Amino acid sequence: MSTTPPVLAAELAAAWADIQRHHPELPDLAAPESLIGESSSACGAGLSFERLLHEAVHGIAAARGVRDTSRAGRYHNRRFLAIAEELGLDHPEEPHPSSGFSLVALTPETRRRYRTTTERLQRALKAYSAATENDTGRSFRGPAARHGSSGGGVRVKAVCECGRNVRVVPSVLAQAPIMCGACGKQFRIPADAAAVQPEPVGAGR
Repeated sequence: MSTTPPVLAAELAAAWADIQRHHPELPDLAAPESLIGESSSACGAGLSFERLLHEAVHGIAAARGVRDTSRAGRYHNRRFLAIAEELGLDHPEEPHPSSGFSLVALTPETRRRYRTTTERLQRALKAYSAATENDTGRSFRGPAARHGSSGGGVRVKAVCECGRNVRVVPSVLAQAPIMCGACGKQFRIPADAAAVQPEPVGAGR
């Protein structure tokens, strides 16, 4: 099993921290490797700073207890769009019939705000792509099941002893412990959450 390259993991963490600097309520990024892998049909793009900011919208929605998607996570509703606009993302067209307001894009002001961070992350992503394009056996397939992408797993809530929580795919958590930066304890999936059956792909159509 491959692991996230240290340089890319560091740049993902740094980019996420930069977003947190502007939006302090955004939870910590628990597992950078969960963002690496196949592109999501609902997000419409592979990993990039724009995609990272998209994921940050979901993070803030989770922190606020806002349900920002439906249809097994594929349809992004107007609550998602409202938070996306707070983070500097725009969706100038009507919602897509299947994915809603998922295909948000950086506004010019947001591009300027995060230019340095975007360039650093892009360099790390290019290096990662170059190192893995001819080595598919070692490439990491990241979970994207919240958006209905094949080959991933369904994210559930994991909690630590101080009450903080993150959304994580159980298989990712099984690879190695995810530690809370506040209390130093492991995030664990509650027994009642582990027993919940995932919503089938296509439900809610």
